[in-house]
Amino acid sequence: MTRTTSTRDEALRHAVERCRERRILIPTFAELRDPSLVPAGVRERLRTVAMNDLDPANLFRITWKNEPIERGGLYGQGNWIEFPSAFTGVEARIVGLVGRHFPTGAHKVGAAFGCLAPRLVTGGFDPVRQKAVWPSTGNYCRGGVFDCALLACPSVAILPEEMSQERFEWLRATGADEVIATPGSESNVKEIYDKCHQLRRERGDGIVVFNQFEEFGNAIWHYHTTGAAIEDVWQLLRSDRDRLSAFVSATGSAGTIAAGDALKARHPALRITAVEALQCPTLYACGYGAHRIEGIGDKHVPWIHDVRNTDLVCAVDDEQCMALLRLVNEKAGQEWLVANGVPGEFVGRLPLLGISSLCNLVAAIQTARYFELGTHDFVFTVLTDSSDLYRSRLAELHAERGAYTSERAARDFSRYLEGIGTDHLRELTFRDRKALHNLKYFTWVEQQGRTVEELDRLWSPDFWTEAYAQVEAWDDDIRAFNRMTGLATA
Repeated sequence: MTRTTSTRDEALRHAVERCRERRILIPTFAELRDPSLVPAGVRERLRTVAMNDLDPANLFRITWKNEPIERGGLYGQGNWIEFPSAFTGVEARIVGLVGRHFPTGAHKVGAAFGCLAPRLVTGGFDPVRQKAVWPSTGNYCRGGVFDCALLACPSVAILPEEMSQERFEWLRATGADEVIATPGSESNVKEIYDKCHQLRRERGDGIVVFNQFEEFGNAIWHYHTTGAAIEDVWQLLRSDRDRLSAFVSATGSAGTIAAGDALKARHPALRITAVEALQCPTLYACGYGAHRIEGIGDKHVPWIHDVRNTDLVCAVDDEQCMALLRLVNEKAGQEWLVANGVPGEFVGRLPLLGISSLCNLVAAIQTARYFELGTHDFVFTVLTDSSDLYRSRLAELHAERGAYTSERAARDFSRYLEGIGTDHLRELTFRDRKALHNLKYFTWVEQQGRTVEELDRLWSPDFWTEAYAQVEAWDDDIRAFNRMTGLATA
């Protein structure tokens, strides 16, 4: 629904008044990318605030550079894990950025900020009259609800009923106005869209839907923040002979994979691998199905995925991820790894990987094998969340399969790590990329109201250059908003 100038003015006035009353200073994208720009007053405030407190100061912790402590932390060079060859079985240096040290324990809080903040500071969302609706398969709606709590905006979370119980408990405890469970599991994205259409019909202008699969704020945040964080870590680790050779990311909403677009702009020879579940191989084989890799919903190509930039598609078996979840978290699995030559300090960090993180790791190993990458090749990926969000899944696996033993650890390591090959990979030609782009038609034009003209524009590289360049104007809008609240120099 198009908002009139008077409506936008009223919404902006409401947002300014609310942020002034609650002393909410909004960070720029530049500050989230480079926390050295964060004002001294905010830094001082953060020394008394825990990572997950519902305190507006935590808006300035929507960054990859947080100190990995729960209370009072400021900023460092970032958080990452480099996976040793004793664990991966490949010579290439595989590095994963750790999402556990964001508020909410996952980087999706950044994607949600990228969607909400530009609307809030320009009158595109009214925190008095409207509710922010966050359709998601898990972490994105958690991020949106958390951002809304910090920005004093009402929120509605929508996610499939079969997602982990931790997600539902967290959403209610954090203060979501509504938590709506839709039919199905991880790959039932259309059912989420259907619920959004229903809410629009019933509530009209009383809601604003922030659909991560089509909101460019999602991709733009990752392009400028995640892409920059990877570049910074690469510069710290590299030597003169090294190459930044690949970036690997589950597609999901296609926000995170935009970091690969930023890296490819700097490193044209870099390959981008898009990852999905083998049980729902949409990009790999135009397939469908249900799977257990929470956080990478499928059965369609997201509107914000620049498939022209994608080089390789990797389909990962969800059973592989569930087995590895036990291997890296169960005591018997960790002891077996150490006893068989995997460094103990590294093993102690493996619970920082959630299910989709393990999926990304498997695909990174496959990418290294497929392109025959060596000791001077770096492969980066993103570890979206940690096993903290999947304790109920571990309990379910224990109840279903019994206690985890060293014998089972040996089998899982042999089959699911040592046994990683190059099956279920699809290297994309130009025609393959164009075909995947055309698949967007059936979701976005036929079902979601987009036009063919809009779809055709997405195929142009110039469109993406212009889209990612919006961040400078958004930062100007945020600075102007902070001046209106009177908090810019507070």
